[in-house]
Amino acid sequence: MQAILIDDSRAMRLILRRIVGQIGFDAVEAEDGQAAMDLLNSMDKAPELALIDWNMPNMNGLEFVTAVRKEPKYREMTLVMVTTESEQSQIVRALAAGAHEYVIKPFTAGAMIEKLALLGLVPQGASS
Repeated sequence: MQAILIDDSRAMRLILRRIVGQIGFDAVEAEDGQAAMDLLNSMDKAPELALIDWNMPNMNGLEFVTAVRKEPKYREMTLVMVTTESEQSQIVRALAAGAHEYVIKPFTAGAMIEKLALLGLVPQGASS
């Protein structure tokens, strides 16, 4: 399985790469929503999972979710916002735009894996 990690922080992308790697995902990275769209459009097959920061230059996470949801070829991709935005109104906006889940930074690896397990993305026997 493959994940795309979208965050303008290289350190956060590294943390996310380690977490999804524990449960069997290969990962590709993008530093903002526009770079992620460009990467997706160059791929033969859409990743199963996108972990998306909200606050990024060029195209923010909410704009990315909205753009992805307009494309039928990405319909099956699970979208998870991973962000410091913790206001209820922000969470509602992200879910209404098409995000499946919302994880607030900071988080633990265990909490992230638990959230992905709830979405059916953790294979049986994977590290948790």
